[in-house]
Amino acid sequence: MNRIFAKFIPDSLAARFVLLLAGALIAANVVAFLVLASEGRRFDRAAQDAREVERTVGLVTALQSVEQPLWRTIISSASSRFSQARIENAPVVSQAGSEPRALNVANAIMAQLPGQTVLVALLPPFAVNRLKEQTGRGPRGGALVVSVLLDVAGRKDKWLNIVSYEAARNTGIGFQILLTTLALSLVSVLGVGLIFVRQLVRPLSALANAAEAAGRGDRSARVAVEGAKEFRNASAAFNDMQAKIAGFDAERMRTLGAVGHDLRTPITGLRIRAEMLDDEETRDAFVRTLDDMTIMADGLVTFAKGTRDAEEPVVLNISTFLEELAQTRGAIFVSGGQANVKARPVALRRAIGNVIDNAVRYGGSALVTLEAKRSEVTISVEDDGPGIAHERLEAMFEPFVRGEDSRNASTGGTGLGLSIARSILQAHGGAITLENKTPKGLRAMITLPVV
Repeated sequence: MNRIFAKFIPDSLAARFVLLLAGALIAANVVAFLVLASEGRRFDRAAQDAREVERTVGLVTALQSVEQPLWRTIISSASSRFSQARIENAPVVSQAGSEPRALNVANAIMAQLPGQTVLVALLPPFAVNRLKEQTGRGPRGGALVVSVLLDVAGRKDKWLNIVSYEAARNTGIGFQILLTTLALSLVSVLGVGLIFVRQLVRPLSALANAAEAAGRGDRSARVAVEGAKEFRNASAAFNDMQAKIAGFDAERMRTLGAVGHDLRTPITGLRIRAEMLDDEETRDAFVRTLDDMTIMADGLVTFAKGTRDAEEPVVLNISTFLEELAQTRGAIFVSGGQANVKARPVALRRAIGNVIDNAVRYGGSALVTLEAKRSEVTISVEDDGPGIAHERLEAMFEPFVRGEDSRNASTGGTGLGLSIARSILQAHGGAITLENKTPKGLRAMITLPVV
């Protein structure tokens, strides 16, 4: 049941708030309409009862003070479409009604006509219909019937019967009033509410965007500390977390760079000593091993520098940039549109160049394809090499993990190329993933935001 109900609830906080506000307004207006309608009916009945009491007392007083030949004139002037007065030999109702309204009207009349016999009753619509069949008059609905025994010259054989019909209420007009009031309320309140909601969720949207950028590795992402107290606290906590993570990353990179730099000195010393060996086979083996160690140390330094380049970002035409890069790396480039990205040229060249170099090393050639979209560009680097086992694709971005199992730097590299590429691309707000081609080959997918 909850899942079915959840399908009708919007995803965004602003939409949910508007839905809640609209529901509350509709419910409040419907309740107010019902209450006002009920009070309106009660007020109308009270006013009608007061008029009937006043008219009945006036008619009885007038009839009992004039001669009978004048009664017809008085009764005729007192009758209308909604109220009929007649002089008859018997009352319309045989006994008084027990409803509170009927009792109140009877008591009010008897208070002004002491000693008179008064019968008051409320007739339901079906009883009124039978009465209308006799008179041929009166609208639909119930009726208030008042019968008073007249006392004229000591004779009590005539009854004044007054039948007052309840006019049918125009529900259509009431419904139109409800819709008009509801529409005005929704337009005015939701208009103000939308402005308030946009101001309310703006810091939350900014925090979500910054968190998404941080998830891509952008340690420079920060949010303004503004809005409600809870949002300010969350923004401050996020900024503090980003600053601490950036500090940890910087310290880690400094450590790696220092290790790589400090290794160069002993490696150089060992190489000098190794070249002094008389045994040529042993000397060559030592030198090859030391060369591999030198490459690894240089890779550590390069990896440490990957996200700490001091160059300022500039706007690049990514199509022109990739065409030049592919030409220098011996790759084929296919452009799928023009777009601009904001990037550090040297760092971005190193990142994408590492990916192209891997494709050329393992596949013999590389095909670089650009697809430009409205919000981002997608760069595909493909080769026809042996590919990588599916379970190892994500691990290829870890430092010192190589697609080729040998430890030979000339065939397997140092295992830092893709790590450097991912660090640089994430610092640019982008991402990189690997996927195998069918039937063979590897495809690297790079995305970068456009400006």
